[in-house]
Amino acid sequence: MTQLIYVPDDAAALSVGADEVAQAISAEISRRGLDAKLIRTGSRGLLWLEPLVEFATPNGRIGYGPVSADRAAALFDDPGHPKSLGLVEEIPWLKSQQRLTFARCGITDPLSLKEYESHGGLKGLRNALKMPCTDIVEQIVDSGLRGRGGAGFPTGIKWRTVAATQAAQKYIVCNADEGDSGTFADRMLMEGDPFLLIEGMIIAGIAVGATKGFVYIRSEYPHAFAKMTRAIEVAQAGGLLGRSVLGSAHRFDLELRLGAGAYICGEETSLLESLEGRRGQVRPKPPLPAIEGLFGKPTVINNVLSLAAVPVIMAEGAAFYRDFGMGRSRGTMPVQLAGNVRRGGLIERAFGLSLREIVEEYGGGTASGRPVRAVQVGGPLGSYWPPRLFDTPFDYETFAEKSGMIGHGGVVVFDDTVEMAKQARFALEFCAIESCGKCTPCRIGSTRGAETLDKIIQGEQVSENMLLIRDLCEVLRDGSLCALGGLTPMPVLSAMDHFPEDFAAVK
Repeated sequence: MTQLIYVPDDAAALSVGADEVAQAISAEISRRGLDAKLIRTGSRGLLWLEPLVEFATPNGRIGYGPVSADRAAALFDDPGHPKSLGLVEEIPWLKSQQRLTFARCGITDPLSLKEYESHGGLKGLRNALKMPCTDIVEQIVDSGLRGRGGAGFPTGIKWRTVAATQAAQKYIVCNADEGDSGTFADRMLMEGDPFLLIEGMIIAGIAVGATKGFVYIRSEYPHAFAKMTRAIEVAQAGGLLGRSVLGSAHRFDLELRLGAGAYICGEETSLLESLEGRRGQVRPKPPLPAIEGLFGKPTVINNVLSLAAVPVIMAEGAAFYRDFGMGRSRGTMPVQLAGNVRRGGLIERAFGLSLREIVEEYGGGTASGRPVRAVQVGGPLGSYWPPRLFDTPFDYETFAEKSGMIGHGGVVVFDDTVEMAKQARFALEFCAIESCGKCTPCRIGSTRGAETLDKIIQGEQVSENMLLIRDLCEVLRDGSLCALGGLTPMPVLSAMDHFPEDFAAVK
């Protein structure tokens, strides 16, 4: 029997030598004349163990990691290798998760449509093809799926609006411009299970009557762009895309577009402007993109994780998906754990686990060994929270009640050496740099805010300037055209409110 050996070609694994490990394994297979096959997969998301090498056995896959190229040959000799992790599925960090969206990542060949289908892929699409379009939309509504890109808007309501709007042409746009600090789930899924996203977009197209889709990928993701390009070619050859989806009367075509590195293009209307060939600037709303979106046509805009959740819902039913989670936050959330943390990676769990579980149980505390002082949840515009808030359940409404947000699910950990006044300044500087320049509060307010925080850090009229910062944050929150300026006060005010000593003690 052919020995199957798995090595990720995910960008995170490549960054720590996965290609070199794969080459060393291939050379060893040839040198020993083994009947073995090397398969490149996505990553399972245990990033502190990358490169993770897996050997298939009758009892399951045995993992080794992190593996270096100079130690790869020894994997063939000794099952008691010092890097042995035992059965990968039994690793507690992975076993305790509830993987719906990332069920195949790290397991299958990302470009094998046959493997995708043998592991449950296309079941959702086949079910959708048997249903009236309105029933598909209502399945998504009933599931409770909300946008995983930040705002948490109900996905089904957006689809219902597009479906009800009459037009000769409609579009599905996937926002893969993943730019938040500490986030990598979109990239990981596009590199590890691209057919899942393609399937989700096709279902969305059938549901609302759209025949064309675009995936807008950030320029910093060349590996994801290359993998998605190849996956679309395979999907077209396999009858998933084109004039007849799986032999049905439905047509769906899909194209990729590469962004140019602008954070603001993560905002849906700026993304549409960029897709249409213009500078990425925020459009005023109304009209909503669901009514007048890409090229003035009704458009569904969802991010990668929202669309990737759709096939599971259509395969297993709305009730199955809705049974995960708490309150109005239903299903699972891929949490990305990064920063100064021992065990960074992707955690997929139902909404409701606590921030403490994420940071302490999954993360294992800081990589430096020093105490955790703060975490930032929700990207560069998310709040900084101290350990006393770590028992907060991971839930949209609960976070909002405490002036926080889940956003795209990024959790960045800081130890006790962090200077929170400088982190608050960074938020304003980030806004100034990334502003599209369209509205005055964001364009000018962020720049003046960074200058004012410089004065606070230098100890100049600290009390007066702190009041000025609060007034400025109010203007940014209430007067900005989009969430970039509107949310910038969140990290600034949370740093001031939760860590006042860092502002009072500055010199």
